[in-house]
This record gives sequence, structure tokens and C-alpha cells, in this order.
Amino acid sequence: MTPSPTATHIDLAPGYRISRIIKGGWQLAGGHGSIAHEQAMADMAAFTEAGITTFDCADIYTGVESLIGDFLRQWRAQHPRASTSEQVHVHTKFVPDLDALVSLTAHDIRRIIDRSRERLGVRALDLVQFHWWDLKIPGALDAARYLDTLRHEGKIRHVGVTNFDTPHLAQLLDGGVPIISHQVQYSLLDRRAAGAMSALCAERGVGILAFGAVAGGFISEKWLGADEPQEPLENRSLTKYKLIIDEFGGWALFQELLHVLAAIAARHSVTIGTVAIRWVLDQRAVAAVIVGARHAGHLAHTRAALALQLTADDHAALDAVLARAQGPAGDVYHLERDRDGAHGRIMRYNLNAAR
Repeated sequence: MTPSPTATHIDLAPGYRISRIIKGGWQLAGGHGSIAHEQAMADMAAFTEAGITTFDCADIYTGVESLIGDFLRQWRAQHPRASTSEQVHVHTKFVPDLDALVSLTAHDIRRIIDRSRERLGVRALDLVQFHWWDLKIPGALDAARYLDTLRHEGKIRHVGVTNFDTPHLAQLLDGGVPIISHQVQYSLLDRRAAGAMSALCAERGVGILAFGAVAGGFISEKWLGADEPQEPLENRSLTKYKLIIDEFGGWALFQELLHVLAAIAARHSVTIGTVAIRWVLDQRAVAAVIVGARHAGHLAHTRAALALQLTADDHAALDAVLARAQGPAGDVYHLERDRDGAHGRIMRYNLNAAR
């Protein structure tokens, strides 16, 4: 699973081809501003026409599965003879509530998966990415195996995971679950997926689907030279990624990173965000980058990352800043699993039953 530097698509599994940039759906959920239905339809069409044919959502993103389902029906009616490269794929998630983990049943899993199928208007979900809030609570392997049962029944085409640490991902793989992808946070600011996780994914044929490449918009010209923002921040994304900047080494070091990115961007006639996305695409085992977008305003700059080729000097300049980073430390999602810590306190753990 090593694509050419300028590949626009990649085979995530035999016979399953996705775009290397995925349109994220979290920003279409609550906490990121109002969403106009018709504008959202137009934006999704713009991404698809630009070759970004894979969308990401979740069962706990308020209204997003239904919104994408509306788009799928409209797109397929307008493109009845779409080629393989034009086919739209949708990745969703299965995120059982924290309070439900100890009593989760096969019936519960089937019901939630059927609900996602109904919302998206599909017979089979392209990819279901499984999350388990507390790895100390037993049952994750059994739940993943039941998702595979639903795959055999034709309700799911592929099984993936999101935010598992390295030992527990290995446990699922060793337990026979045919996991093809792992969605994790991965950026210049957060390199916890490098090292052991990337090595495991590369060895076992699991493609990393990276989110957070532009840190909710912090990695952009808007924040270059800007004063450090204070609480409350504008939206949930900024709240989340400001904590990552603090872990990285604080606002001053973040500004140094932005200045280096700006110099690289100027040399290539692209934007800071374009460079940041390309950096993640170049990392080991990364199959695709998920770019959250409420609208198509940055589409051209986002897509430009596919053609950008960073030089050895570019990487050396970035490495010089990254070598001074203080964190984030630990395995993937380690900080977020501490429900009493700053990262864990902003999570919403019981959204599924309310959906």
C-alpha cells in the first residue's frame, strides 16, 4: 500500500479504491455553526467533481449520515453510469456509548448498523470504523468480531477501527478481525501515530486514515503571527486542537512551525495548509488524509496537496522544529482516554442513544 507521490486514489483493500483526500463530516455536526442543506449538497458535489470521492462521517455526528444519504441519492440519480473513479464511498463509524459498553449485545450492534444503513440509504456500508471508549472494559474484540459477522451477511463491506492504541489494535488483528484501516489523529503537531503504530499498520496491511492534518484550521495563514487565543474558542475543533498545540510546546513554538511552513509554502506557491496535508500524506502507512470542511471554500488548496512534492530541504526545515517538540506523548489517543484530563473532559461519551 505505497502509492506514488502524486496518486489521487489508493486501493485501501483489494477491489476497494478511495481518494487519498477524504472529505470529513465532523464539521457538519453540532458545535461548528449552522449548516444550510442545499449549500451542503452543493459543497459535496464540488468535492466529488474535484475527485475527492470518499466521505467520512459517524453514527454520533448529529444529522451527518442523513445529510450524506441525501447527497448520495441525488448524486447517483444524476450519475447513473458513474465510472469506478467517480463512485462515491462513505466511511461511517460505530461508536457505542461509554455507558453501554458493559452491556453491549449483538442486537445493539445490529440495530445501530441498520440505522446507519437506513440513514445513508445503502444496502451495505462501505467501511465501518469501530471505536471503544474504555479499553479496560472487556468486549471490544467480541464487538469487532460481530461487525465481521455483519460483513459476511452483506451489511458491511469493510471493517476498520478508530483511536485504538497499538497493543489493542494488534489484539483485534490477532483475533482474526479483518481490519483494513485505522483512523487516527496525525499531523505535524501530533505524531503519536508514528513509530510503533505506523510499523504495525504497515506490517499488517492496515491503512492509516489521518485526521487533524491542519489542526482544525490552526495550521493556516490566519494564525501566522496571531496572538494566542483565549477561551472560549469559536468552535469545538479549535478547543480540541489548541490543547494539542499546548502539548506540542506552546504558542511560541507553534508560531515557529507556522513560519517554516509559510516559507515552504511560498517556495511552492501553495498555502500553509497544503504543505501540512502533504507532509501527512508522505508518512509511513498513511493511506489518506481526512480534511474537515464545512464548505468548499478551501477545496482548491486542499486538492493541491496531491500534486505537491516536498523536497529534502523542506523536510529538514520542518524536522528542525519538530525536534524541539515536547509532545503530545504516548500512544494514539492515550491523552484523550483520561476522562479527568484536559483532553478527556471535552469529549462527549454518550451520544449514540440520543441519535
